[in-house]
Amino acid sequence: MQVDIKTSDIRPIRQTFSHVARRLGDKPASRYQEATLDMQPTANFHYRPLWDPQHALYDKRRTALVMADWYSFKDPRHYYYGVYTMTRARQGEGADRQFEFAEKRQLLAQADAGVRESLQQVLVPLRHYEWGANMNHSYCCGYGYGTAITQPFIYAAMDRLGIAQYLSRVGLQIDANSGRALDAGKEAWLAHPAWQGVRRLMENLFVTKDWFEVFVAQNLVLDGLLYPLVYRHYVNAHSAATGNALAMLTEFMNEWFDENVRWVDATLKTAADESPANAELLAQWYASWRDQAVQALAPLAALALGAQGAEVLKTLHTALDARVARLVRTGAAA
Repeated sequence: MQVDIKTSDIRPIRQTFSHVARRLGDKPASRYQEATLDMQPTANFHYRPLWDPQHALYDKRRTALVMADWYSFKDPRHYYYGVYTMTRARQGEGADRQFEFAEKRQLLAQADAGVRESLQQVLVPLRHYEWGANMNHSYCCGYGYGTAITQPFIYAAMDRLGIAQYLSRVGLQIDANSGRALDAGKEAWLAHPAWQGVRRLMENLFVTKDWFEVFVAQNLVLDGLLYPLVYRHYVNAHSAATGNALAMLTEFMNEWFDENVRWVDATLKTAADESPANAELLAQWYASWRDQAVQALAPLAALALGAQGAEVLKTLHTALDARVARLVRTGAAA
């Protein structure tokens, strides 16, 4: 008996979805492209928003920035919902193990009283900053235009809530889960002179209408200065006093910031390369918010790092200027 095995070549009728094929041609597309390109509705809306009848539900005019194609933006991480959630779940498992290790050995609770007081004044109040950042990213997602840019906004909004929760867990480890550190952190955010400049900036962002300006101020300026100030310089200066638990418990923040910088830089470069008018507008926004942020962070830098705070903040300011000059390619940000 002889058995002949034959193979059949089955060709698909089409290689991808029609909305993707209209942009890329009828060829296989990545999951990121299929979940991103032209996903935002553009027609057949029943009525304009009652709270803002001058604009359509999705309206390019909500920002002064002008793009010929709002799907020019690309997330270098290629995050769509599936990849994003799997990545964060994996990172969350690692962070949970680190928190369990530190709590089991009471590394923060056994630290010197002065160190614990410093953490309550400098680190724990950041949970309120992160809540504000969540609000700002949610605003950008709600009023931005095009899935290519609004999609990473909502991921960033959820990330900021996660970071706020990690900071809350740090506070609970400081006082053996009594909650006193969280109350002290809230009081510092509301009343400590070192935090009032940052809180004022955050509240000003809440009423800034242009969503792309909010993106620049939050992600480029405030995060670009505050994250390295606290999570690198401050944590490095105080980690040894906690048996290196502080560095371990804030490692997610450092990893997240490095990852987020890739997306922020790619977005800014795409917008600036679109036109000289865009580049000039971005430079103006950056210069305005940078000056305010440097002034607001000066007392916090002194609280966190003492006499070295001013010099560290100046170094971070210079580095951020150089970063923006590479992206926007204008001398206005210098």
